[in-house]
Amino acid sequence: MTTPTTDELEAAFCWEADDHIPGRPDMTEFRRTARYQQARWREANGHPIGTQPMVPKPGAAVRKVGSRLPLDYARDTSANFLTPAARDAATSRLAVIEPRQSIDQQRLWADLLSSLALSFNLFGDLAADLDLADRAVRRWFPDAPGHVTDVRFAHSPGWFDPAYINSLRSFATLFVLDLGDGSRGMVAVDVKHHERTKAETPRTENLDRYAEVARRSQVFARGAIETLNTRGDLCVMWIEHLLMFSMLQHPSDNWSWGRYLVVHPAGNTDIADACTRYRETLADAATLATMTLEALLDTGALPRSTATAVRNRYVPARVSGPVIKT
Repeated sequence: MTTPTTDELEAAFCWEADDHIPGRPDMTEFRRTARYQQARWREANGHPIGTQPMVPKPGAAVRKVGSRLPLDYARDTSANFLTPAARDAATSRLAVIEPRQSIDQQRLWADLLSSLALSFNLFGDLAADLDLADRAVRRWFPDAPGHVTDVRFAHSPGWFDPAYINSLRSFATLFVLDLGDGSRGMVAVDVKHHERTKAETPRTENLDRYAEVARRSQVFARGAIETLNTRGDLCVMWIEHLLMFSMLQHPSDNWSWGRYLVVHPAGNTDIADACTRYRETLADAATLATMTLEALLDTGALPRSTATAVRNRYVPARVSGPVIKT
């Protein structure tokens, strides 16, 4: 993977100060290359360039951003979605309003670096064909019980619901399994793309609830709960894992098996390192799985045409190489 030059980034309207991560040159290289690749994909497919802000206001300053689409164009064409199934899954999800949900719809439609859009592009075909989804889950996790009966996107069992973890965290994708005994299982997926890790602080009013759910799970190593429940760069992973546990612990007893899966590009060294460090906080890691985007595509679980389209768009290649239209 070759990092584009400053001149190339500026010419493609991809020179973003936020892509520079001090002290982490691998992440700076990955973020710049990922953004540049999205701009080249946009250009190769004849899509117009977007802006910051995404919805310009009359008289206000605006600048072009190569890794974005104009919002109205993006909504009209669904250009951020690689397959009809991904487009249909996104449209169907946005037609349903979960109570107190929080979804950045502008970014989903118009930001080519959106991880939620990547989730639809990865798993839209599986949502449209539950037999295909079931085979995919079996291929990833041969020990998964039951069979897939639903694929949900941007899903939380309860946004800001204290019966869970009173949080706005959600799963990018949730595979729901019928276990045959009246209960359900889940593969709860967090999809990362361009994100970096940064320290975040758990909500003070939720600390006791987080600790309660973590203790009841009985999977954390000695001292880990106290460490994770403070400011740190594992905060998001911790809270999403707890969201899964809160479903398993809910008084309804609707859920009895779960696995939390983090998917990320191999080049995203921040997320790879966070996954390694988070695993070290667990005495029992059976409920955690991590997979690179490249490895997921290599499993053959997705339709070949979809896997090819996702690989061409999202897997960073040498910047001098061809960008294939999809």
